Amino acid sequence: MQMIPLLANTGQGVDPIVIGVIAAILVIVAIVFFVMRSKPKPPADIEVKADAPKPKKSALDDRLEVEAPVEITDDMSLAEIKRAKAAKITGDKGKRETAVEATEKSKVDHEAQKPKEDAGEDKLEEVSAGWDAMLEEESVSETGTKLSEGLAKTRTGFIGRLSALFKGEELNENLVDEIEEVLFTADIGTSAANDILEAVQEHLNGDQKQDPATVWAFVRQYVLKKLKAREGKLDLDAHHPFVILVVGVNGVGKTTTIGKLASKYKKQGKSVLMVAGDTFRAAAVEQLGVWGERTNIPVHQGEQDSDPSSVIYAGIERGAKEGFDVIICDTAGRLHTKANLLDELRKMNRVASKVIDTAPHETILVLDANTGQNAIQQAKLFKEAVDISGIVLTKLDGTAKGGVILGICEELDSPIRFIGIGESVTDLREFKADEFVEALFM
Repeated sequence: MQMIPLLANTGQGVDPIVIGVIAAILVIVAIVFFVMRSKPKPPADIEVKADAPKPKKSALDDRLEVEAPVEITDDMSLAEIKRAKAAKITGDKGKRETAVEATEKSKVDHEAQKPKEDAGEDKLEEVSAGWDAMLEEESVSETGTKLSEGLAKTRTGFIGRLSALFKGEELNENLVDEIEEVLFTADIGTSAANDILEAVQEHLNGDQKQDPATVWAFVRQYVLKKLKAREGKLDLDAHHPFVILVVGVNGVGKTTTIGKLASKYKKQGKSVLMVAGDTFRAAAVEQLGVWGERTNIPVHQGEQDSDPSSVIYAGIERGAKEGFDVIICDTAGRLHTKANLLDELRKMNRVASKVIDTAPHETILVLDANTGQNAIQQAKLFKEAVDISGIVLTKLDGTAKGGVILGICEELDSPIRFIGIGESVTDLREFKADEFVEALFM
């Protein structure tokens, strides 16, 4: 059999068999090529490149950042404190915050802390949680310890820094400026701060000012004298029934204070009626109702959104007819800057006197120590609207601004009736200057 050459040219073109063989070979080659390309390549060694040089910071950047985490301590100078506040370290990874960012954050925090007409106590407080702990009695031996713990922030902040400034130096002009700054940050107020400084200058000589013990003893005695003049225990037996009107802005703990006062007076053997006069907030009425249920103290309530003065009138009238010893009236938390709301407060005061000529026998203004100087302004403006006969200063345990109590005593004639240093009923204490100063200067 004669072999036919694959590429024989018969004159009729390329042999079809040859074309088929070539096509098959090309297909096989293509398949092999694509299979090889689809296989993952072995991981190449990763070359670690040196960090790119960091862009050079300007002098302004350096001033707006701190080099390491900074914590404000009592022994820092004023310049150091201001620098630490202006350039804080935030986050677990040491992310730096510039002064501009810190300022904006401070503004947000400040706005959040401001009392708002429709906020503060708008949400019903979780008063039903931890009632056993809140209502339990405290032993006499625990009294001094708890008061000391409650004033710890004020003591380590304001008192500690003030004490350090008196050590080893005469009261020169520069030192006076620093002392004034310390007193101001404690929210004592300009008037009270100047009085303390003038008293030290007037009553102590140069040698005495060099002795920290002498200076400290004098300041302590001076503060005690000021606070002693503002002691004043309520005499609930002076009238029957004894009517108490409780006023204040939203968020200061007004309704909670009423519940604690009612519980205290009941334990003293008094029959108590609470009047839910804050009709604009359903949460306030509910909260007072919870206090009534937990302490078995009756609560007089009106319809929601009804006129507060009418509720006060009906509540006092009921209390007088049923022979209650003490009637404590809640009022709507109102901003001291709202003239119409203060006018309404005057109306409530007049309405109370229509039921009982001498009522209200006590008008208590509740202030939040956290608000500092604003608390003093609230007190002054509320006193223009009604006769504020007593002050309750709450939340002293959560702030270093406890020095505001000195400013309140300096600006107002009203006595401090109670101070709040915790959540339980026993943490609302009758104000006693000796115990307060002992815990503050220990």
